[in-house]
Amino acid sequence: MTARLPHHEQPDHFAFTKDNAAWAKTQIAKYPKGREASAILPLLWRAQEQHGGWLPEPAIRHVAEILNMPPMRALEVASFYTMFQLSPVGRHHLQLCRTISCWLRGAEALREICRARIGEEGAVSTDGLFSWQEVECLGACVGAPVAQIGEVYHETLTPEALEKLIDALARKGKPDARR
Repeated sequence: MTARLPHHEQPDHFAFTKDNAAWAKTQIAKYPKGREASAILPLLWRAQEQHGGWLPEPAIRHVAEILNMPPMRALEVASFYTMFQLSPVGRHHLQLCRTISCWLRGAEALREICRARIGEEGAVSTDGLFSWQEVECLGACVGAPVAQIGEVYHETLTPEALEKLIDALARKGKPDARR
């Protein structure tokens, strides 16, 4: 696994909106006294959503402060899980499963389409609409090969279906729940 480091350009500051701060308090309250740091995953996820799909270092520090934990511990969590993007992403971020089930069923061809249509892995397309990355198992092996775009899974993808999906996203700006 390659090192996942925060992007070289960072905003100066991050703070939850009033609504997100209230939401964070409800999440923290779900955990027993002394175990509040267990709320780190949902809080990092909400910070990423608030910041347009990626998690800047000031947001990681903000979450750590709320949870009364060292910022390094929060960074360790954010850099471990591929669900957290540490660099800017396109409006539509495609995550392609690269594990054995997907690979055996053609994920490599999907990766080549992403390279041809979007650019290199981790880069944002010139129009700002797309980015992509390979990730470990998305947990939908029965529907391999699988891609996740936002919160929507696209299973049993063929190269043709992925091309159509990218075209549709470029036209409409929003992924369909079903192909």
